[in-house]
Amino acid sequence: MKKLLLLTTIVLFANAANAQTAYVTNWMSHNVSVIDIATNVVTATIPVDNGPAGVAVSNDGTKVYIANWGYNTVNVINTATNTVSDTITIGDAPTGICITPDGSKVYVSSVDGWTVSVINTATNTVSSTISVGTAPRGIAVSPDGSKVYVGNDSPLGKISIISTTYDTVLATIPINRHIMGVCVSPDGSKAYFAADSIRVINTATNTVSAIIPVGAYPIGVSVTPDVTKLYVTNSNSNTVSVINTATNSVSATINVGHSPYGISVTPDGSRVYVTNGGSHSVSVINTATNTVVDSIAVGTSPDAFGNFISTYTQHLGITSLNKPETLTISPNPFTSQTTITFSSEQKNTPIYIRDVLGKVVFQSTINSKQYTIDMNGYAKGIYFLQITDDSASSSAENKNVINRKLVLQ
Repeated sequence: MKKLLLLTTIVLFANAANAQTAYVTNWMSHNVSVIDIATNVVTATIPVDNGPAGVAVSNDGTKVYIANWGYNTVNVINTATNTVSDTITIGDAPTGICITPDGSKVYVSSVDGWTVSVINTATNTVSSTISVGTAPRGIAVSPDGSKVYVGNDSPLGKISIISTTYDTVLATIPINRHIMGVCVSPDGSKAYFAADSIRVINTATNTVSAIIPVGAYPIGVSVTPDVTKLYVTNSNSNTVSVINTATNSVSATINVGHSPYGISVTPDGSRVYVTNGGSHSVSVINTATNTVVDSIAVGTSPDAFGNFISTYTQHLGITSLNKPETLTISPNPFTSQTTITFSSEQKNTPIYIRDVLGKVVFQSTINSKQYTIDMNGYAKGIYFLQITDDSASSSAENKNVINRKLVLQ
């Protein structure tokens, strides 16, 4: 059981220059390796509390939250200085960690406490503690931020689904297997859990829709932005399984380092980063060829747990919203068209849609209270909507820029 606790998580995000950064927790060396994904070079090493495991990045990309199994704490890292700015006492053996899309809450699984702690990020205090199943580990939030999915690691393991509105358990799904990593597809339609095999959950019905055999002892799971591939680390096989999500079958098996655990797909879907606990390294996979193209030395025992990937609009040159909600978008996720409804008539309001790399793929102006976006023919995945609110001051520094994530299914 000790081996299950040697965990690391990778988090990736885009910055203003479209570069990317990975934060890798190193269990045995009690620190975090910061990797510049453009060069695959470790640019900083940040000391944290004992036994760092899970990682989550704040909504604006200015903070990183680290769950420390060995110290029952969560460290808050200031990404501008790469130093710990705050420490939050948490439940017993905190392991998995995720953050809501709006950045307001952090959810932390406590393996020995059988609970999930909720952190208010405005105050960095625990606002609620939720009882779940035995030994909760993997944890992930839905793209719309309404639900948190938790995998409980016991012989009679089950999936707990938490409402982020009420911070209570909405439903449970029996799996009757040890459950480790979890991720939710960008369109929110499926959740993937690593047990003895991969369990695919239909999030609309909360039922198991498929069981996919992979390698020995699957731990980490991560899905591509276009939802076509799922990557799985097989710790006892020293491999990564590539699953075709359309057929729910393994399409490739990739040899990586020793004891692979954590896994994350880059926001553009071109590469996959895998932490190897026994090799003290990170393997880089090219998703076009499904081959290892690089290996990065990190700290001691980066035995990863979880798949925490985020793309940040602030790091794509998009400013934050300076006022309350002034529009709705429905449906979202959507298959081809979605409609923006404003609280007032618009006049020459500019609208931009960017891909995950920050490239503008659509632009127009709005002159009505409602506007329909037609994305028929665009690649499925995550996009970012940017609208300058015409009710704001004409002064450039006071203009309200509204940002929303769009999910094209």
